[in-house]
Amino acid sequence: MITIVSGLPRSGTSVMMQLLAAGGMPLLTDNVRAADADNPNGYCEYEPVKRLRTDFNWLEHAEGRAIKVIAQLLTYLPNEYEYKIIFMHRELDEVLRSQEVMLKRNGKSGASLSHDRLKTIFRDQMVQVKAFLERQDTIEKMDVDYAKIVQKPKVYFDQLINFLDVPLDTEAMKSVIDPSLYRNR
Repeated sequence: MITIVSGLPRSGTSVMMQLLAAGGMPLLTDNVRAADADNPNGYCEYEPVKRLRTDFNWLEHAEGRAIKVIAQLLTYLPNEYEYKIIFMHRELDEVLRSQEVMLKRNGKSGASLSHDRLKTIFRDQMVQVKAFLERQDTIEKMDVDYAKIVQKPKVYFDQLINFLDVPLDTEAMKSVIDPSLYRNR
């Protein structure tokens, strides 16, 4: 069993990884991408995930752990493993604002597409990913709303324990939630 935290970039995937780590679940991360002003508690990423389209041999190291995989790469998961996917949702306008702020802070320009065009592309990608996930026999999915987990985390903690079928230290998980980091609304 591999636990995957997924969603669009800037949808709360790092927070979920931090919650799982605080709760006692082992993560597969490499800390290549350091914490910064946009994610002061870290990104919790694993660099080989970016090569999932062409190389998934590293997945064997993810068994029994949680790993972050952006939604657009989920369709490349091999069906030789069983997965539990915690899928993070956030309002698309918030996702796009957060990406714009992050890119600007890093001195980068984003895609040359309009906000509305990017929103349409992301929406279409999510429809495709959802359809893919629904067809898979080796995947179970739990949807988590980023805004709601920041507002009422305890409700999701119990659901996570039931979904993952692992004990988690919910008291330690509470310390991860920092409403001041819910920005770019």
